[in-house]
Amino acid sequence: MGNTEEAFNFYKSVFGGEFAMIQRFKDTPEADKLSVEDQNKLMHIALPIGNGNVLMGTDALESMGHTLTFGNNFSLSISADSKEEAEKIFNGLAEGGDVEMPLQDTFWGAYFGMTAEKFGIKWLVNYDYPKN
Repeated sequence: MGNTEEAFNFYKSVFGGEFAMIQRFKDTPEADKLSVEDQNKLMHIALPIGNGNVLMGTDALESMGHTLTFGNNFSLSISADSKEEAEKIFNGLAEGGDVEMPLQDTFWGAYFGMTAEKFGIKWLVNYDYPKN
């Protein structure tokens, strides 16, 4: 739908606080393969809400093969305390499910993967490498 930024500004007006991160597709290594319009869409946005909760979002880009349908428009995210814990969680969730992005090192300094488990719920598993 491409309205993630609008939605998150609404959430910010409701919950308050400041965005912990805003990253656009133009900030990615693949930016040159996208239209200018898609480059300005959000790859990642995070808004801390409540006690220890973070609301995160992304724009689903048709140019990247994403098709948004209500039901696939949300994912659960979990942060692991180690790379090994991330692998254990991810592999458990992926068993009998559909791996969308295998766990891998990312350009933003994390070990990250996406899977839909056997009940159809999408999960984002993340381990942030320690910052020096």
